[in-house]
Amino acid sequence: MKKQKLTHFNKEGRARMVDVGGKNDTLRIAIAEGEIIMQPSTLKMIKEKEIFKGDVLGVAQVAGIMAAKKTSEIIPMCHPLLLTSIDINFKIDEEKNKIIIQSQVKTVGKTGVEMEPLTAVSVAALTIYDMCKAVDRGMTIQDIHLVEKSGGQSGHYQGKSKMGE
Repeated sequence: MKKQKLTHFNKEGRARMVDVGGKNDTLRIAIAEGEIIMQPSTLKMIKEKEIFKGDVLGVAQVAGIMAAKKTSEIIPMCHPLLLTSIDINFKIDEEKNKIIIQSQVKTVGKTGVEMEPLTAVSVAALTIYDMCKAVDRGMTIQDIHLVEKSGGQSGHYQGKSKMGE
């Protein structure tokens, strides 16, 4: 088995942005998920659009899309990408008092698009927290992870999704 090595370091061990100039453009798709757990009363208020600040999931969706587009501005070694598609979906799990957040991002380019949906999910969850913190400061954001990625030299990766559960 070929030994894996970290790519974001130069010969001196300092951080660098990887040179992807010699790579071919390919369709790249990545999906990420995460969840925010809250009190049952908070979840009910979100569903019934009773949160004072407005439509929580609508605002979180827009915030996640904006975050995906700005990923390279906040993650130091990320390449700026021309994203061709960003989608965010929510699944309310009343039994476990949580909202599962899923983001899918697509691009045609020379480098992967994994960081963009991970950032989108993170910011969508933070937006839900921000909009609901007046009624529930004990919310927990957790299990942000890559579900799937395709395209590029490393091939296909398939993780586990909670959206179908």
